[in-house]
Amino acid sequence: MAKRIHNRVTATESTELKDKLVQLNRVAKVTKGGRTFSFAAIVVVGDGNGIVGTGLGKARDVSEAISKATDDAKKNLVKVPLYKSTIPHEVHGKFKAGKVLLKPAADGTGVIAGGAMRAVLEIAGVHNVLAKSQGSSNPHNVVKATIEALSALRDPSVIAKQRNISMEKMFNG
Repeated sequence: MAKRIHNRVTATESTELKDKLVQLNRVAKVTKGGRTFSFAAIVVVGDGNGIVGTGLGKARDVSEAISKATDDAKKNLVKVPLYKSTIPHEVHGKFKAGKVLLKPAADGTGVIAGGAMRAVLEIAGVHNVLAKSQGSSNPHNVVKATIEALSALRDPSVIAKQRNISMEKMFNG
């Protein structure tokens, strides 16, 4: 089995990160005094230029859960190699039962993806991509499978250098 290399990135003050709420879930714990409600939030952060991360936050208050999730997402950033506003090659991602397939698309196609995957791809800065979610529709697993797929992408300029060919030759023939 091939070992995947993850392009971990640390958040710096100079990068302006945007965040997007993927899912907010209200959960209840039954105690002898009645139900105690708390919230679980999944947030995706990114700079719109190839850096993306995901986080989970849980708290009694909605805004506190979202801020915890945002802080967690900033600790789990990955660098995504982009090529002409799309991904350089087709890639599969898997996390538990969540499986995703990402394919590069021509200019003007847009982000063809469902719910949780769309949020991750838009925040990452991918403007043209075809995506399919297979298996679990659970947002936790779909988001993590998408991050897994994006982190498995290889930079086309590095591959062209390794093969001793030009970038044009690599994509055109």
